[in-house]
Amino acid sequence: MSYQPWGQPGQQGGYGGPPGQAGPHLPQPSQAAHQASQLPMMRASHADRERTVDVLKAGYAEGRLSLAEYEQRMGRAHQAQTYGELHALIVDLPQGPMAVPAPAPQYAQPYQPAVPRTFLPPPPQTNNSAVGALVCGVLTPFYGVTAIPAVILGHKARAEIRRTGEKGDGMAMAGLVLGWLTIGFAALVLLAIVVIAAASP
Repeated sequence: MSYQPWGQPGQQGGYGGPPGQAGPHLPQPSQAAHQASQLPMMRASHADRERTVDVLKAGYAEGRLSLAEYEQRMGRAHQAQTYGELHALIVDLPQGPMAVPAPAPQYAQPYQPAVPRTFLPPPPQTNNSAVGALVCGVLTPFYGVTAIPAVILGHKARAEIRRTGEKGDGMAMAGLVLGWLTIGFAALVLLAIVVIAAASP
């Protein structure tokens, strides 16, 4: 007794069909996997865009999105053409009965973050005043006049870093140290010159 896929033992067709008669067309597992992998590229309808907009409105109302993120995603939702583009806009939000299918896993590709880079906060930047303080501090052995700008820029950079959370506190501190050392050394030299001039007959 032979076994035929999608049919009764010993039959050529589908369920309930006589031998030799073609049964209803059912996709093979490989075909189903191929169709699932094509879902993100499927064209989205107006109703799909409206459902995505509803999810974004709920996320904004619940405080999950800032006003800038909400406006940016809303604009992209109205311009989206495929399921994949819509899904990327709400992948980090509670979707409830949202009907947008998730993309099929791509094991051969490198890991991608769940939230698109467009919606992630930018990495902290290095404070420009801190860079200027370090440069002026490094130049103090060659140009002593850069010590004063190094000290001024260093204090300014540290105040801005505490307020904005930027990087560069170490650079600002290095500029401050080099600037103050140079100023202190110059003060000692001037004091020595004054003492020598006063002691001379």
